[in-house]
Amino acid sequence: MKTAWGELELSRFPEDPRDRLRAWDASDAYLLRHLAEERVPLTGTVVTVGDRWGALATALAEHRPVQITDSFLGQEATRANLARAGVEPGAVRLLTTQDPPPERIDVLLVRVPKSLALLEDQLLRLAPSVHEGTVVIGTGMVKEIHTSTLRLFERILGPTRTSLAQQKARLIFCAPDPSLARPANPWPYSYALPDGIGPVSGRTVVNHAGVFCADRLDIGTRFFLGHLPESRGAQRIVDLGCGNGVVGTAMALANPEAEVLFVDESFQAVASAEATYKASGASGHAEFSVGDGLAGVAPGSVDVVLNNPPFHAHQATSDATAWRMFTDARRALRPGGELWVIGNRHLGYHVKLRRLFGNCELVAGDPKFVVLKAVNR
Repeated sequence: MKTAWGELELSRFPEDPRDRLRAWDASDAYLLRHLAEERVPLTGTVVTVGDRWGALATALAEHRPVQITDSFLGQEATRANLARAGVEPGAVRLLTTQDPPPERIDVLLVRVPKSLALLEDQLLRLAPSVHEGTVVIGTGMVKEIHTSTLRLFERILGPTRTSLAQQKARLIFCAPDPSLARPANPWPYSYALPDGIGPVSGRTVVNHAGVFCADRLDIGTRFFLGHLPESRGAQRIVDLGCGNGVVGTAMALANPEAEVLFVDESFQAVASAEATYKASGASGHAEFSVGDGLAGVAPGSVDVVLNNPPFHAHQATSDATAWRMFTDARRALRPGGELWVIGNRHLGYHVKLRRLFGNCELVAGDPKFVVLKAVNR
């Protein structure tokens, strides 16, 4: 990526030479070009929010920015891209969406996320640190910026306008108004589960902003909860891509002797899973880990992996994440261990599982979803 601060070699994380998707897009380039052409002062505290693979933080590293992200993979990509650019360790402060933001922000650069709820939560968390002189600029592809996006900036920070589109990207300009009466932050959001879904019937689910289907139980998870494996004794179970943790919590409630590991690459998701588990009153042993799938789990150490893999990477449709999750599960499972997967019927996960495990059983299905089981033999 060519910028006013030099030409950068950027990659996603984990690096995959077969991956044709770039670690930056036209909206990142548009924002950086605007900062340079308009000579926007980058003094004081510069904060980037939602910088997906670290393109903004890497380009602006000499200004010692703070990066705030919900993505472990994005944070690791940033570290790798900074190192590749020869940036000294510590030049960029890496924070998560769960960390307290800087007390004062002088330049706020927002990469508009896919989740409007996550944008709302982050703007409300950052608003007390923004002052009248703060430069606030958002960026995103035209298809990512809606009227509701602009209303959020206006309702939480102040008067908002947009730029003309360039290469299908657009900028958002917001003039902070410290006198604005801001709404209370509705996140995290909690609700009680309905009856008839096994051990978690009537239990409370806690969702931080940005977690999939945060305001209700999605129909795929509900279907999965009705067809989970039986668990007895001191099994080690992993809820892989745990989201709000309701699936792993159901297993923990059904078998208090089990050890359940909740894993997700989203900091918001793992915080939700831990809150859901605690709210359920489960009394077994649980671990909560933000990371790259099962990369940190010892081979042959797991009895059951439960998985509802995503099939989108931001705006792109891709099965790369599902394939990596399945491969990780096969490595982590002991001989005889089982991978249980819920997925949309049309995604054809049974083909991948048979290729990887040599077997795949249809446990349950309806017109939309299937629950599949593969055994590590």
